[in-house]
Amino acid sequence: MNLSKTSKYVIRILCYMASNDAQMYTAKHLVETLALSDKFLRKLMTQLSKAQLIRSIQGRDGGYVFARPIHQIFLMDIVRAVEDPQKYTECALGFKECSDTSPCPIHHMWKEARKPMLKMLTKTSLQDIVERGFDGSY
Repeated sequence: MNLSKTSKYVIRILCYMASNDAQMYTAKHLVETLALSDKFLRKLMTQLSKAQLIRSIQGRDGGYVFARPIHQIFLMDIVRAVEDPQKYTECALGFKECSDTSPCPIHHMWKEARKPMLKMLTKTSLQDIVERGFDGSY
C-alpha cells in the first residue's frame, strides 16, 4: 500500500519544516530546497493551512510556520489535509460491498496487511520523525 504522490509531497514538506520547527519558511525556499513547482507547493500549503497544520504569514517578510506543536501533528493529519484516507481502508479489489460480514476474496488478508501502515500513520508525529534523527536534508 503506497501513499499518493500528493501525500508523499506534503509529508516531505512538513518533515523538512519540522527539522527546525521554530523557523518561518518562505515558498521560494521550500520550492528551491525540495525541488517542487511553485504552483504545486502553494496549492499544498493552502490545503495544509485550511487543515490548520500550518499558518501563512503574509507580507514581505512572510512565510509558513506551524500552527501547532509538531508533537501534535500526526502523519494521518497530514494525509487527511490533502486526500480522503478512506482509500487506505476501502476494498482492495474495489467492491462497494466489502466488510467482515460480506468479504471479497482477499478482504481478511488486506485488512491485516494494512493495519501496520494505518497504525504508523496515526501514531507517528512529526516530532517522532525529528527525534529519530531526521535532520531536514534530502
